[in-house]
Amino acid sequence: MLVHVEGILQAKKNQRALSEIVSALCCSTRETDLVGWYHQGTVLGVIFTDFPDENRNTLLKLTRAKVIASLRANLGPKQAEQGHVSFHVFPEISDKPSLGKLADAKLYPDLSNRDEARKFARWVKRTIDILGSIVALSLCSPVFVMISLAIKLTSKGPILFRQERVGQNGLPFTFLKFRSMKSGSDPRIHREYVKRFIAGEMDLAQNGDNQSLVYKIQEDPRVTRVGKFLRKTSLDELPQLFNVLRGDMSLVGPRPPIPYELEAYQIWHRRRVLEVKPGITGLWQVNGRSRLEFDDMVRLDLQYAKTWSFWLDIKILLQTPRAIFSGEGAY
Repeated sequence: MLVHVEGILQAKKNQRALSEIVSALCCSTRETDLVGWYHQGTVLGVIFTDFPDENRNTLLKLTRAKVIASLRANLGPKQAEQGHVSFHVFPEISDKPSLGKLADAKLYPDLSNRDEARKFARWVKRTIDILGSIVALSLCSPVFVMISLAIKLTSKGPILFRQERVGQNGLPFTFLKFRSMKSGSDPRIHREYVKRFIAGEMDLAQNGDNQSLVYKIQEDPRVTRVGKFLRKTSLDELPQLFNVLRGDMSLVGPRPPIPYELEAYQIWHRRRVLEVKPGITGLWQVNGRSRLEFDDMVRLDLQYAKTWSFWLDIKILLQTPRAIFSGEGAY
């Protein structure tokens, strides 16, 4: 809970006003709740520990009414109106990402401060994304034509596959790929597989003489013959250059999850959609691709966000062709 007290303090113009506000908050909170400054001198914050999910909206309304009544009793109705009370509930995972922004910026001041400090660096990254995607689209235009013809001549359905994905801060966008599956394929196979994989409930999949867990279904009956080649070579990802050009994605960053994947995330997994903009390639794509366990993938994404630099992006981009041509971990 954030209580904006700047207006009250300016109106009262004495130190006793702050004591009255704190006293009002202490009367309407529990001993286990933490009270302190969110912004020094202007906004007080209260962290309500162990706030139950059941009947959340009702509890929030009751808490708000209790706090406002306490402020009015201590300060008087007129002075209490100079303040403003707002609530910000963590985690926001209960909100559907398809409805809009997932992250509440009030809960992540560290990310806001870091983004402000990296303002010029983010501008450089965006410039590279625009120039890189334009050059890549120009050079790959003959490949686009050949792949489009191959898809159209070998299976019914559209050339491009469009899917809702979750971008930075939970903002949804339309994700583009060359269609590698039969048109009208049932997504429930992938949904159940991915949820089990994220939860760590997958059985070991046999792959030659090695036992390993993989992020993608190895023998997916929905994939076409052309689609199998496109996936093995990662050529199905090329249309995402348009996503980069539009600003939905970056050339380098975490892969954007499907909404039903996000629903299966643990709380710490969600940082990968908050830290940086999603990308076509990233640290885990050049370090094992689909052969890594999900927790390891997330750790690499968070490592990338923490240690990001212009040179790290260049290094990952230079390593990407080797990962593509080797085909390791691609299905």
